[in-house]
Amino acid sequence: MKHTDLGTVRTALADPAHAALPLHARIHRAIRRLVIDAALPLGQALPATRTLARSLDVSRDTVETAYAQLHAEGFIERRVGSGSFVAEAIDFAPARRPSHRRSVALLPNLGRRGTAIGEAGGVRELAPRCFAPGIPETRMFPLALWERLHRQVLKDRGTAALNHGDPQGEEPLRRVIAEYVNLERGAHATPDRVVVLTSAQQAMSLAATVLFDAGDAVFIEDPTYVGARRAFAAAGVACLPVRVDARGMVVEDLCADERPAKAVFLSPSHQYPTGATLALDRRLALIDWAVRRRAWIIEDDYDSEFHFAGPPTACIQGLDPHEWTIYLGTFTKSVFPALRLAYVVLPPRLVEPFVTARTLLDGFTSVIPQLVLARFIEDGHFGAYVRTMRKVYEERLAALTSAVATHLAGVVEPRPPRGGLQMSCIINNGMDEAGSVAAARRNGIELSGLSSFSFSDSPEPGWLLGFAAFTPDEIGAAARRLAAALRPSKAAR
Repeated sequence: MKHTDLGTVRTALADPAHAALPLHARIHRAIRRLVIDAALPLGQALPATRTLARSLDVSRDTVETAYAQLHAEGFIERRVGSGSFVAEAIDFAPARRPSHRRSVALLPNLGRRGTAIGEAGGVRELAPRCFAPGIPETRMFPLALWERLHRQVLKDRGTAALNHGDPQGEEPLRRVIAEYVNLERGAHATPDRVVVLTSAQQAMSLAATVLFDAGDAVFIEDPTYVGARRAFAAAGVACLPVRVDARGMVVEDLCADERPAKAVFLSPSHQYPTGATLALDRRLALIDWAVRRRAWIIEDDYDSEFHFAGPPTACIQGLDPHEWTIYLGTFTKSVFPALRLAYVVLPPRLVEPFVTARTLLDGFTSVIPQLVLARFIEDGHFGAYVRTMRKVYEERLAALTSAVATHLAGVVEPRPPRGGLQMSCIINNGMDEAGSVAAARRNGIELSGLSSFSFSDSPEPGWLLGFAAFTPDEIGAAARRLAAALRPSKAAR
């Protein structure tokens, strides 16, 4: 069994979907899948039970039980004195026909867009365990205050709050959003230019649907947020990568690239995943590029509320007098994820097309949470909460930086960002990124490999570590556990 095959078995052991199964059943399923997929050819020798048990860090009896089940089902043969082998007498070809999960393109009833969506893959949030990125703290949220505002809305609006809502969003929320981004982000927004949505991901999908035809192209940061890349790919839009350095997207490279593209997508406030902030001179150059190319700037103002080092740079939308910028914001990080409220500030000529397209997706955003959030913002609670959490997150970033330096020195190099909810770390000891991610997950720690965000065939290996949702004590304990999981002595067992 090859190293990559063993990796598949290890991944199966860590798969949360199979967490309720006993270890032997997970090993059995993983090896059976390898046989069916032809990853293990007919007649292939399997490791001895003792060897595989040592590699997977489980008991020999566990592996023996899995092998016995595989033998009983006819997947493997066991020869006295020789070992265990993939069965040669059975034709597995029918079972090897690709399933819908492995090759969506072969399903006959999907259209081109449905096929593209399946091939691009969806976006699923990670479980809230150390060090899952992009997850805010929710335990400190003023829930009693939110409940009081909720009761006020129901009292004031009565059953009227239970009816259909405005597809563009409730006017009170659009008004306070416009006021907020104008004051805090230097934007140029009015309530009639704001569209309230359920998530920034929905905004990206709407932009991909409304602005592009299949076969068009968009320039995009490299590395980048996977959800944006998949939203464009699902619409049949080609993503043209533009490298990122310590000052954000290298706009000089963008300007020098003559390939036709209808837009550029970027997260200039806190670039995801590097945390870099786009320099002001590059923001101005980007606006000039958009005007000359007559191309849209899709600005995802990710994590802009949580800027630690000095005042944040004004958003691109507020610097753009030509109205080529589409500005995305969300409350799922600054308030709480289950709120499912986000927004987009649009050039006037795009408002009606976006609102019309949104009516075909989900009609409108739930009315009552919009009205509660509007009061939360208007009464000053949102600003106070953000200021509190900014200090909390800054302390937790310091705790994570210290924990990495203490427990993972010589393994990774931390690159503390100027804000946000996560920190990237670069592997500097030659360790395999995928192997480290798998080892961490086996020990209840969620690492996101940096290579998953990159277009490059040989990206800089590392991790993206979320810190916002975890206390300093939780961060320190997880760092110690991660260090223990990555020790060569344990990995070799």
